[in-house]
Amino acid sequence: MTETAIRIRDLEVHYPLGRRIFGKPDVLKAVAGITLDIPRGSFFGLVGESGSGKTTLGRATLAAAPISTGSVEVIDSQGETFDMARLDRDAERRFRRRAQLIFQDPYAALSPRMTVRDIIAEPLEVMKLCKSRDEVNDRVREIAAKCRLNVEHLRRFPHAFSGGQRQRISIARALVTNPDYIVADESVAALDVSIQADILNLLKQLQRDLGLTFMFISHDLSVVAHTCDHVAVMYLGRIVETAPPRRLFAAPRHPYTRALISAIPSLDPDDRGRAERLEGEIPSPANPPSGCTFHTRCPMARDRCRAEVPQLRQMADGHHSACHFAEDLAAPATVVPTSEKVPG
Repeated sequence: MTETAIRIRDLEVHYPLGRRIFGKPDVLKAVAGITLDIPRGSFFGLVGESGSGKTTLGRATLAAAPISTGSVEVIDSQGETFDMARLDRDAERRFRRRAQLIFQDPYAALSPRMTVRDIIAEPLEVMKLCKSRDEVNDRVREIAAKCRLNVEHLRRFPHAFSGGQRQRISIARALVTNPDYIVADESVAALDVSIQADILNLLKQLQRDLGLTFMFISHDLSVVAHTCDHVAVMYLGRIVETAPPRRLFAAPRHPYTRALISAIPSLDPDDRGRAERLEGEIPSPANPPSGCTFHTRCPMARDRCRAEVPQLRQMADGHHSACHFAEDLAAPATVVPTSEKVPG
């Protein structure tokens, strides 16, 4: 039986938008009733359009977003369970060492006034994880080498590095405390394609070597296909489908997933123009549609979709869908082959 690293139950994250003169205050439901288990040592992908709630879900697992209802539990490699809604100061101090975040923008994430050595060493010094400066320097050099940074890089400032090198610095800073769990929030979105492949291969290698659990947040399904062990698709604060990548791309069981896959660019001229168009914009999470939230854009929508919220149900081994008519879906217009390593 696979050990669980992250256990999420009926999670909701709401943000107040102000109080009306009459009636209840407006509330933005960024995450709406998510239940999910993330296995230890997995590379778990989270995909969806901008505004679907991916970042909020990731931050909720790090106690960096307010939990309105439900629970998020993170179980570290020592067996200690951290409840994100009930972290006292001592528990939070221990948890911060075990979980880290890799930011999206490598240019904004690093202080221009600090050397690379000081940037990587800062978590160790703030958390007082080393007894001496020599011990800090040894740990910094060790993790820098794992992230393919040379010793002479440690004396330089961030402005001297390219985007890919800066992201490796950010990764080293996240790993220096020896965490169990990493949230990578669009961590390759700001990089060139060739650099993306290098960073993704580095993350996969580190995940295997160090036994890390990753939540990899992305809007790029082709990246997720080559990188992740399991994928969850989000739409308007809800998970609409989860599956291993190969099964997801071969037989998507939600019309939203099918449309996302069909929109992936293809080098084959015969495949161009086959993308399924979604009419309209993603609705506001402050005023979501009734029933299935995707019914306003879904080409398969029926009366039941407008009245009844679909539950995430099992379709096959490891494959779940939140669609009333999942069995009626055919194969996607575009299929992305999956592999264990991104071509670099």
